[in-house]
Amino acid sequence: MNNHSFEELFQAYRTFFGKGDALYQLFSPYRICPLGAHVDHQHGLVTGFAFNSGIDFLFSETTTGKVEMCSLSFEGLMTFNVQRPVDEKQNNWGDYLRGAVWALQKDYTLKNGVRGVVKGSMPIGGLSSSAALLCGFVMAIDKVNHLGLDKLQVIHYASQAEREYVGLRNGILDQACVVLCESDKLLYLDTETSDYDLIPFGQNLKGDVPRKLPFRLGIFFSGVTRKLTGTDYNLRVSECKTAAWIMQAYEDIHLRELSDTCLRDVPQELFSKHADRMPERFARRARHFYSECERVKAGVEAWKNGDIHQFGQLVFESCESSMNNYECGSPELIALYQIMRRSNGIYGGRFSGAGFKGACIALVDPACEEEIRREVTKAYLAEYPQYRNSFEIFFCDPADGVDFM
Repeated sequence: MNNHSFEELFQAYRTFFGKGDALYQLFSPYRICPLGAHVDHQHGLVTGFAFNSGIDFLFSETTTGKVEMCSLSFEGLMTFNVQRPVDEKQNNWGDYLRGAVWALQKDYTLKNGVRGVVKGSMPIGGLSSSAALLCGFVMAIDKVNHLGLDKLQVIHYASQAEREYVGLRNGILDQACVVLCESDKLLYLDTETSDYDLIPFGQNLKGDVPRKLPFRLGIFFSGVTRKLTGTDYNLRVSECKTAAWIMQAYEDIHLRELSDTCLRDVPQELFSKHADRMPERFARRARHFYSECERVKAGVEAWKNGDIHQFGQLVFESCESSMNNYECGSPELIALYQIMRRSNGIYGGRFSGAGFKGACIALVDPACEEEIRREVTKAYLAEYPQYRNSFEIFFCDPADGVDFM
């Protein structure tokens, strides 16, 4: 949190709540996933970075259990009590706060609430702002109730809240990036086992001199936002699970409930064996899963070898599979991706997040930032002039995960 952000939040806190005692500051970053698109809900392999833009929290403890949270990004003062059940959703941004408490209440008796202000530093869409909000709020409730949660527990409760309370059937990628990432390393995560590694760039190269990352992160907002619960996100999850079911049925393997089935259960050899006889829709979903996991492994090796060009090419290939096999991407995002592919100074890029609305992300040469900003803006707005007032480009750096300031 920079001084300007703190002053803005402090003034908002004073406006809403008056003088506060023992104010806590927390920063929860947004995330990108360069490789590992759409596979975490099938227990696949993923990579990720947190970056130095996200959600700032300023809050104090309430001993009555009352939660009072306002946002400088969304309307409404969210109020409820952690000492009481929070089963009912309200269909507003406060559902993420209630979901965090709902998940924690399964294992803990909560006594203290929080009173505070949050502010996001970028438009919503494709950067897992929901995970940043959830992880930050889980840590806030943990702080005032002295629960002593470790990082994997924060991930667990935030993910459970989003899946089971909010209703988005994602995996743990978003929360893991928000919590685990380090600024100078690539997160490599197995979402089935939760095993992870934080890998320095070029670690296979000789010498032990720290190597500065040769890129920055470009964030390209299409100007269109939409909640994932209103898209085909959950449908794609079901299609992936059905693809696994079909292959298991061909092999006469005992089927579990669809909700307990995922593509990681099925060896890639079985897909090669049955791909031609599967309904094409489901074959495409499986093809994306298996090829994306292979791209993750190849990308990790390129990263270890210090080959940003190969790593970036794999990111481009990931987006091609997202469009052709996973079949996501709005016209705006596809146009942005195609512009990025022909832009000088972009090593690799793809849709961010679910890929239905929101943003594209890219790994960019820092020397080319202004050229990229100028050329991408010109080309995109020539095609979509209606987004002139909402299209935005940001350049950011990888950052550490959520923490108190």
